[in-house]
Amino acid sequence: MNRLRFLASRLLQTLLVLVLITFITFAIFQLFPADPAQLACGKPCTPESLARARAYMGFDKSWYLQFWDYLSGIITGTSYGSGADLVRCSAPCLGYSFRLSAPVTELIASRFPITFSIAVGAAVLWMVIGVVAGIASALRRGTTLDRVIMTGTVLGVSAPSYLVGLLGILLLGFTADIVPVSGYVPLSQSPVDWAWHLALPWTVLALISAAVYARMVRGEMLENLGEDYVRTARAAGLPERRVIGNHVLRNISVPVLTYFALDFGGLLGGAVITEKVFSIQGLGALFMDAVGATDIQLVMGITLVAAAAVILMNLVADVLAAAIDPRV
Repeated sequence: MNRLRFLASRLLQTLLVLVLITFITFAIFQLFPADPAQLACGKPCTPESLARARAYMGFDKSWYLQFWDYLSGIITGTSYGSGADLVRCSAPCLGYSFRLSAPVTELIASRFPITFSIAVGAAVLWMVIGVVAGIASALRRGTTLDRVIMTGTVLGVSAPSYLVGLLGILLLGFTADIVPVSGYVPLSQSPVDWAWHLALPWTVLALISAAVYARMVRGEMLENLGEDYVRTARAAGLPERRVIGNHVLRNISVPVLTYFALDFGGLLGGAVITEKVFSIQGLGALFMDAVGATDIQLVMGITLVAAAAVILMNLVADVLAAAIDPRV
């Protein structure tokens, strides 16, 4: 019963936060100086043409009616124009890109698998590398291995992702000609080519994030190894493997899992720099193109998707943390 109450409470909080973020995002772009109707009107644009464009896009209404239309459009869909010019945006409708003549939801759905592919592969790598390196460093504190790992993490944390990406392209792509340096192959087309084209982006993102996780895991490990429950377990004669595996790792898994959920959720919103460096047309590249073209509807839709990804992944982390540690 307590778990069901906890889950229901977190779901309600998630829904409220999503509505709040939607309102804040909508308000920000309402205050944005660019006028989508003005951009769509073209040149020359008469006051009559501008008024028709604003009415067609729904910008002739009060801001609160526009916000209500946006919320209802997510649930029931919405329409723009009438008669022969009618454009239908099916639910969940996150707006319509008049620049690309397509619903924002469809544009995001077409790019999301690419960004998801980048995020999943990189996340698996950085978790494995970071956690293993952090555990090894903590268990070998003060040794050469510890110093080497910590030096590597300093370099990883300090290095900009675009610089690491460019170095990877130069060394592994152009110089050694080992891996492809750009492009994307769908998983359904060829799983091998899919993984091979993403190997370098995965590695770049994983090395940078793994450095953060290695330092975090090391710190959490050292803190827990000094706790009374560890000394008690050792005094009871438990093997060191059980002390580390059943007690210490379980305790450090909650903060690591929470941090991972935030990182992974943020990456689902688009790895902007990585996608640009490797010429991969995911959500990040779509977002940058929308910003450059002042496509407010598309920018707003991607922003909401990115925020929703972070919030939902945080919800998943909370549920898993509660399962791992009932005290949560």
